[in-house]
Formats: sequence, C-alpha cells, structure tokens
Amino acid sequence: MKRHFAPAAILGLLTATASAVEQPSVTGDWLVKEGYANIRIENCNGKMWGIVVWEKTPGGVDSENPDPAKKSRPTLGMPVLMGLAPNPKEPGKWSGEIYNSQNGKMYQANISLADENTLNLEGCLVWPLCQTQQWTRVKTPPPNATPLPPIKGAASPAPQTKQAAAKKGPAAAAQPSDTCQRVAEEAAAQDRANAKK
Repeated sequence: MKRHFAPAAILGLLTATASAVEQPSVTGDWLVKEGYANIRIENCNGKMWGIVVWEKTPGGVDSENPDPAKKSRPTLGMPVLMGLAPNPKEPGKWSGEIYNSQNGKMYQANISLADENTLNLEGCLVWPLCQTQQWTRVKTPPPNATPLPPIKGAASPAPQTKQAAAKKGPAAAAQPSDTCQRVAEEAAAQDRANAKK
C-alpha cells in the first residue's frame, strides 16, 4: 500500500508545481513594429498602462497633441497605452485606448500575446477599420539609453544608507512602479486641467 502512495504523491506534487508556473504576460518592455521606441507595459491597479521608455531618436516632444499645454512635453516617459482592462469575452486580451503621438489622436486598442516574445496590438479608428501590428519583447535595455525624465509630482529620493535600506523590508514592495507613478501624475494633471475649465 505504501509503495502505491509514494508515486501518487510525487505525481501530485509535480502536477501542482507545473500548474503554478507563471503564464507569459503582456507586462514588460516591447519594441514597436517600426523600431523607433520601446514601450513598458505594467499593471497599475488592474489595468495595463504603457509608457515610452526608450526612443531611437532622443528628445521627441508631443507636438501634435491637441492640448496646447502638452505640445512641449517630452515623449520619453509619456503614457501611450491608456488603462487597458481585461476583456471578459476573450481571456488574455486587454482592451482600452492607445495614444498616437505622431498625429495626436486616441484609438481603440486591444493587446494580447501571439507568443511569449510577441505582442499583438490591434488599433481601431472605428470598428471594423482596425490594423494589427506585432511588437517584440525587449530582454535587454538598449545601451546608453536616455534616462526617463523625473516625475513632476514625485519628490526626489533621499540618499539611502545601508541601515535605511535594511529597514525597508517588505514595505518597499508596496511602492508603485515608475510606470504607475507616471500614470497617476498624468491623471492628476488632467484633473487639474479639467478643474480650471
């Protein structure tokens, strides 16, 4: 009896371990189809947001934005994938909007994985006028990449001592990511602009 239990227990553990392996995710850095930028996608409060984290030609500005206050903002660090929510009808697909800085317009968008290293981005002017392009996962940041500009609403981090770093512990994990902080700042700026109107 004991001989039959041991192999069954081992098989059960192996099955549980295999199912616990993480599925590929849309989060991460992606090189856009034309190769002019990398977009970092992160989950911020249950929605996928993407910001520009690298530009082939540094120093771009959002000159085509219809909002005059945003025409001089740098494109580096700017949100472009705007709050994509899980699509309840299609697991693994996220739906929302994408901002095209080349013409200053927003489009309906869906993202999903074609495979672990390929992201399908479907943008729609109006349904059914849609186009799909594929982005490639970036595993190594480009050499000599320009650092992201500071977040306007964030205070500069204080210099850290070894003792302060040791005290951080699990509380450090609760800090929102750089992407989510930029998204929150963008939303706050939009709220301030709307309040002035």
